[in-house]
Amino acid sequence: EVPVRVVGAGGGAGEDKSVQQLFQGKKSILFAVPGAFTPICSEQHLPGFLAAHDKLKAQGIDIIACISVNDPFVMAAWGKQQNVEDKVVMIADGNGTFTEAVGQLVDETSYEMGMRSERYAAVFNEQMDCIYFGKDDLSFAENILDFLAGRESERAPEPRQCQCDVFT
Repeated sequence: EVPVRVVGAGGGAGEDKSVQQLFQGKKSILFAVPGAFTPICSEQHLPGFLAAHDKLKAQGIDIIACISVNDPFVMAAWGKQQNVEDKVVMIADGNGTFTEAVGQLVDETSYEMGMRSERYAAVFNEQMDCIYFGKDDLSFAENILDFLAGRESERAPEPRQCQCDVFT
């Protein structure tokens, strides 16, 4: 279990928890973005999950969480700027420890961003089985809604178990 920093809705440094502690017994979504305040993340990815919040809840999702290789203060400020309130749990992986452990750390130094997370989303059932994993465009809320609703999508991957033990 690799701890991450869960940022409270009110901001601040937050508290350390493992993803298992946060998600165990709950149907959950974890989506990762390369960086807070970056264009696609701020204009599409996080806002998409905020807009889909009620539909995701209606499909049985208990927790929606966003993780990024940013410090907790940046994640808190971004959450406040995006008005996440209690709709999305903001998670800071400041050193990229969790992101590296799940095989999603990528070197973005050529863009002056350092080490960052790949863009991905995972859906977990109550037993922490990963029932959906999509990267890049497949990590957006609409694809997860299609999966949860049982709709076939040309873009959606086949449901499969995640290949990383860190989630469990």
